Amino acid sequence: MKKITKPLFILAGSIFLVIGVIGIVLPIIPTTPLLLLASFCFVKGSKRFEVWFKGTKMYKKYVESFLRHRSMTLKQKIFLNVFADSMIAIGFFSVDIIVVRIVLIIIVLYKYYYFVTQIKTVKKEELNRQIS
Repeated sequence: MKKITKPLFILAGSIFLVIGVIGIVLPIIPTTPLLLLASFCFVKGSKRFEVWFKGTKMYKKYVESFLRHRSMTLKQKIFLNVFADSMIAIGFFSVDIIVVRIVLIIIVLYKYYYFVTQIKTVKKEELNRQIS
């Protein structure tokens, strides 16, 4: 069973990657979520990709400590929210479909709700102690 699912994850990751890259040109396609989904699929499908991804600065800086301790510094929260908001804003201003705009607003509101209520804010020193 495992030999069958790994190629399926790699195939799914490739499909999501292609659609996500197309989303860079066609703003109606949500690029960031598709690229994150592609990354998830590649991690599940390839040990080599998983090792590479977990070795990146971005993973170590933003994902690793969050996965272990469900906490971030205020600076990390702000950076991630501003980055996500800028990506969502591109879609928001590129699309004239009201339903899509409403969905994007709901996503932004939920994202802020989640970051404020579900992710503990810690000082950098405390985060460094958690990682050590």
